[in-house]
Amino acid sequence: MLPPVPTDRQTLGLTDSDREAAHADRFADFVAIVRRLRRDCPWDREQTHDSVKQLTIEEAFEVVQAIDDGDADGLKKELGDLFLHVLFHAHIAETEGTFSLLDVMEAEMQKLVRRHPHVFGALAVSGTGEVLKNWEAIKRAEREAEGRTDETPSALDGVPEAMPALLRAERVQEKAAAVGFDFPSAEGAWEKVEEELQEVREAETADRLEAEVGDLLFAVVNYARMRGVVPENALRRTVGTFTRRFQYVEAALAAENRQPDGASLEEMDALWDEAKAAGR
Repeated sequence: MLPPVPTDRQTLGLTDSDREAAHADRFADFVAIVRRLRRDCPWDREQTHDSVKQLTIEEAFEVVQAIDDGDADGLKKELGDLFLHVLFHAHIAETEGTFSLLDVMEAEMQKLVRRHPHVFGALAVSGTGEVLKNWEAIKRAEREAEGRTDETPSALDGVPEAMPALLRAERVQEKAAAVGFDFPSAEGAWEKVEEELQEVREAETADRLEAEVGDLLFAVVNYARMRGVVPENALRRTVGTFTRRFQYVEAALAAENRQPDGASLEEMDALWDEAKAAGR
């Protein structure tokens, strides 16, 4: 068993240095546990970056779910799971001889300091917009410093292709907007939505329909972004609402020993309206 370490609440009377020492001790314990797992557990020892990458993504989404649920205890647990994956990947790299956990921390700390000259330097900024503009300029300078001059620099660099499409669309649009490629107003973005909707209706082939639906979704993401709505959050909320209402329909039918495939659409619509009226 691990020795007890004071929680943040229990260390309120301690000095900052004592509190940091307690955190450092527990961090060292965490790293030691991961090292032992990689050494003594057959399953952990066999894992690679590739074999656990999907699990890492899963843990990140579980963090998001806990945030959406307003579940502080759940968030604490899910952050721990995600933290484990950071340490796990770092240890895999260390055993392969590519980099170490220390390298990960050093690189990230240097990047944070370098990209926040308004915090760690003398640069003055007027607000968030200027911070983001400076961030992109610093990233371009970093690429040049790394000798990546053979690449054609793009404002869209750094957006992972593996991101979920909705998130990636928003991030690409944000980066393009940061260099001035954007609609002057949300009204212009909405006109684009209407234009794309008409093109979806006019699509005559499956391939054309897929392309036009993609354009429509991209345009909706753009409009939402300009109105201050995070599309991923909006869609997740709607999916959650649909799920709760459909499960209400299923439960109501099950109370009569029936299944949805044995009910008419009109019956299910009526139950759906009941769920909606109940605020589900």
